[in-house]
Amino acid sequence: MAKTMLKIDGVAVKSPSVLTWGFADISSEESGRSTNDGTMTKDIIASKRTLSLTWNNPTKDEVKEILQLVCGKTYFNVTYPDALSGKDETRVFYVGDRSAPIKIWTSENKIYSSLSFNLIER
Repeated sequence: MAKTMLKIDGVAVKSPSVLTWGFADISSEESGRSTNDGTMTKDIIASKRTLSLTWNNPTKDEVKEILQLVCGKTYFNVTYPDALSGKDETRVFYVGDRSAPIKIWTSENKIYSSLSFNLIER
């Protein structure tokens, strides 16, 4: 297989058509706006990455291979290009909702329109 941008538990998967990198700050319960003057107090307790992934026109076998790597596991290692560090990083993620609408499904040709899901850092 050609070099891919994504590995799940050490297994290289087909590079997604779109990989959208996201970064979120997690604030403590004490964070919020003052009711006296509206000043924001933000106590960041962690920062987490989100990877939004989409594969366009994947085959039945490609969808199966990718889904079997993320379904049935609570957490797994993902190696991906990190926008903040500028390097490939490996972090622990879990998977959000998954969708795979069908495009063509005949006896000779089984193609999905796409496969999409989010990976959220633990």
